[in-house]
Amino acid sequence: MRIVKSLSSTHPFRALKHRNYALFFFGQGISLIGTWMQRITIGWLVYRLTGSALMLGTVSFATQIPTLILAPFAGVLADRMNKHRLLLITQILSMLQALALATLVLSEQAQIWHIIALGSCLGIINAFDMPVRQSFIIEMLESKEDLGNAIALNSSLVNGGKIMGPSIAGMLILLLGEGMCFLLNGLSYIAVILALLSMRVSVQPPLAPQKKIWLELQEGYHYAISSKTIRSVLMLVALVSLAGMPYIALMPVFAGTILQGGPDTLGYLMFANGAGSLIASAFLTTRAGKVRLGYLLIFASSLLGLGLILFSLSTQFWLSLVVIISVGFGMMLHSVCSNTLLQTVVADNKRGRIMSFYTMANMGTTPLGNLLAGVFANNWGAGPTIFVCGICCILGSTIFALRAKIPKDVLPH
Repeated sequence: MRIVKSLSSTHPFRALKHRNYALFFFGQGISLIGTWMQRITIGWLVYRLTGSALMLGTVSFATQIPTLILAPFAGVLADRMNKHRLLLITQILSMLQALALATLVLSEQAQIWHIIALGSCLGIINAFDMPVRQSFIIEMLESKEDLGNAIALNSSLVNGGKIMGPSIAGMLILLLGEGMCFLLNGLSYIAVILALLSMRVSVQPPLAPQKKIWLELQEGYHYAISSKTIRSVLMLVALVSLAGMPYIALMPVFAGTILQGGPDTLGYLMFANGAGSLIASAFLTTRAGKVRLGYLLIFASSLLGLGLILFSLSTQFWLSLVVIISVGFGMMLHSVCSNTLLQTVVADNKRGRIMSFYTMANMGTTPLGNLLAGVFANNWGAGPTIFVCGICCILGSTIFALRAKIPKDVLPH
């Protein structure tokens, strides 16, 4: 039984006709607002407590480095076990992490080591959550033809949260303090947990593992490197995540030091960044002509690099707002195109492992970039650091354009 039956095959919201996906979409929509509230609040809290760009990079590193180490094992589990059950567990654990952080901050006992420790716990949870979530999307659909639309809609949802969450967080920090943001994030997980419990999922016994985990990891690795398309996309994603994502970790420096603002300035910048991302997602859900994903991926990476260069040079608030929209647009277009391209060409029995490699490339290299950016920003300044990051993204896009082999029939869905 589908929730919406009347959506045509060209409708921008056609993936919502699948009941399980629609439940997940609306439940996750509420949760993601809280998630982005917590992300922006963590950065402001750390910067308020320490005033250090290096510490911002360190906290981001601690939160995200577990993904680089554990994501491949999560991919094996995703191919072996019930993804629905695994996802339910990760959401419950994420809720408990947010509530623990809220308790510490509201009781005024939070110290920087608490933030790092709880951030590491969340990183471990996310290392399993993200590959499972990515590979579970196709199981919530009754037809594979809506996969690209589902991924684009999911990205739109992330960016809706990115727009609303930081804006709400900026106001709440001013009025009620950081602790309330963490508390609301913890409560927001109830929506996605209820959505998962409401799904009608066919119960299938887990596949008995035929090989040891290490051998299955090795099999997935050889499959990835043997495909020039998969290999090239993963390498570009890793480079863009390493060089392109640290601007988010350094955003409190731009808001507080370069633009001479407060948490409201930070909220406005993140709102504009999310708006650019949302525009990119809307562009893809409406198919935007018949531009091939490979070309879009090259364009997105180049636009991201150029936007970062311009943002690093700006000292005017309104100019920074305009430029950060293009950065958000380029980042999200890059993310959706690379995700859809991989999920289109990968074999179903290796989907979990390839999406775990994607998670490693997308999120696992980001902590290294954040840590390096924190070190360089501490010595050179945030502006010059992000300028170099933009140059790296443009170089990566150029190399990808010259060397990648993208199937000619892969178009946006």
